[in-house]
Amino acid sequence: MGPRLQMQGSPQRLDWRVLVAFAALVVFLGVNFVAVRFSNRELAPFWGAALRFMIASAILFTVSFAFKLKLPSGRGLQGAVLYGVLAFGAGFALVYWGLVRVPAAMGSIAFATIPVTTLVLAILVGLERFRWRGALGALVTLVGISLIFSEQLAAEVPPVPLLVVLIAAVTAAASGIVIKWFPRSHPVGVNAVAMAVGSGILIVVSLLVRETPRLPSLAPTWAALGWLVASSVVAFVLLVWVITKWTASAASYSSVLSPLVTFAVASSLAGESITLPFLAGSLIVLAGVYVGAISK
Repeated sequence: MGPRLQMQGSPQRLDWRVLVAFAALVVFLGVNFVAVRFSNRELAPFWGAALRFMIASAILFTVSFAFKLKLPSGRGLQGAVLYGVLAFGAGFALVYWGLVRVPAAMGSIAFATIPVTTLVLAILVGLERFRWRGALGALVTLVGISLIFSEQLAAEVPPVPLLVVLIAAVTAAASGIVIKWFPRSHPVGVNAVAMAVGSGILIVVSLLVRETPRLPSLAPTWAALGWLVASSVVAFVLLVWVITKWTASAASYSSVLSPLVTFAVASSLAGESITLPFLAGSLIVLAGVYVGAISK
């Protein structure tokens, strides 16, 4: 059974439920970057990510069994496993490691490039049509990212973690394509399987680098972990559901708005300052995403 093609530009009937889910995604994704930074202050990065998704997966499996929701099977199961490898295994291993040194606001801006990356990947696999505006948007986004990189390097943020977070954004875009490509399954079951796969990968990586598994002892870490688990249970289920309702690139627009939430939370809770070059580069990135993925 081949992929279900849904071309960019095809009519989309707006559903208020999808819009509410989309707005919730923006908030969850925006706060998540700050919460991961707080988690990394006490917990080793790979172990912190593994603990988060182990708990979230157990909750989602419990919900699936309690409400007799069908788990993925056949090609749907294959898609859920691949989604777990990309989004939770590879993607969050990179995000957690990168955010040890990279500010939350920078991580959020890196993930704001997801719509353009998603559009490029969707074109390559035949899910959406090529548009010259997409190419122009990608170019503008690259200019903005270059400006942010130069500013962050001047601020002595190591280049490797910055690059790692950008690669994580690419894996996140690819995971959205996987959801659209494979047969549709219930979002709760998909994420239960995917997070179990991802947490398994993260535990292996944690053991390989000899991290010490432990539970949090500080109240801020418990608060961050609680938020991240709740976000995993709610936000990723909403994300999969929104992707099934909209195109893959349209669903990824949440990452464009989430930096606004991250900036506010990071400045108030994490004490991160927003410099003028960083703000200018961020605006260029958002403009590139608007031109390349949002504008008609």
